[in-house]
Amino acid sequence: MRKTCVFVCVVVFVIASTCPLGAGTLAGVTLPDTAQVGGRTLVLNGVGLRKKFVVKVYVAGLYLEKKSGDPAGILKDDVAKRIVMHFVRSVSKSQIVDGFSESFDNNSPDAKKAVKTEIDQFLGALENVNEGDEIVLTYLPGTGTSLAVHGKEKWTTAAPVFAPVLFSVWLGPKPPNEELKKGLLGQ
Repeated sequence: MRKTCVFVCVVVFVIASTCPLGAGTLAGVTLPDTAQVGGRTLVLNGVGLRKKFVVKVYVAGLYLEKKSGDPAGILKDDVAKRIVMHFVRSVSKSQIVDGFSESFDNNSPDAKKAVKTEIDQFLGALENVNEGDEIVLTYLPGTGTSLAVHGKEKWTTAAPVFAPVLFSVWLGPKPPNEELKKGLLGQ
């Protein structure tokens, strides 16, 4: 009887330790399963890893009001959404600016012209990040899009047209890497 009880406990422990607990874990980074945004609870839609060649750069989590695997719908819907970029290595401001600029060019070249002022302000507000730092990008209907670096609000725009341009960086036709987009969509 004792051997059976010990065996059952070991099996339960092994199964429990391999099952996700609601939070998203990737590349040693665990993101919470929910985020509070403007009095709303957003759920973690998915997590993905941004790699540049073979170098791991950041783990991203996409938070939405309800889960979705439809990138066009996520970009179009006027609902609260958030991207959390948790860096797994140090990255300079110029590297971050170059990455965003390239993604804006690749995913929304026409819209980029319409929100040039917002893009320039956004890029100017970015900072160097170290391993373990986070950049948090949040869109809240009626409020706008905000950028937080190191846990501090750095910039906000009320322009509703900026959010789809920003979120297209990850959900547009040419994301930084396909695995990142698939992960954010929960695929």
